[in-house]
Amino acid sequence: MTDIINVYDNNQIPHQAGDNGSAPALAATPVLDEQRVEFWPQYFGNIPQWITLEPQVFAWMDRFCADYSGGIWSFYSLSNGGAFMVPETDNDAFWSLFNTMNGNAADMSAEAAGIAVCLVAYSHHACRTECDAMTEHYWRLRDYALNHAECSAIMRIID
Repeated sequence: MTDIINVYDNNQIPHQAGDNGSAPALAATPVLDEQRVEFWPQYFGNIPQWITLEPQVFAWMDRFCADYSGGIWSFYSLSNGGAFMVPETDNDAFWSLFNTMNGNAADMSAEAAGIAVCLVAYSHHACRTECDAMTEHYWRLRDYALNHAECSAIMRIID
């Protein structure tokens, strides 16, 4: 059976209220090195052509960031069932991203850059495969991005 997701509903994953009635903050947890091999099949294994997602993320980063030249990426799981990846860096340097499709630029941390390019890759993959589960991954990561300290920079890049 295929799940039906309303892509116009911004609250795809219901949040339980905290003690003060507010929604709890979403948490990102690094995936341990020994669990990396299971990351893609675990989170995306039911999505058509999931094997192409990682190189698509790399390609979007290459397209948006002139200083990107490959490297190791860290994987993260989200407390709402989402997942994303972040380019590793030796320092706290910011990445300069420029989206030629919307003319927007932003300097951001590695985590924010990873979130932005994953959101673009997830959106394009969802449209290409017409897969509701991929759309759900987009909304889970977007929920996290909306509460991220660098939300405005992420949204400028994906707008």
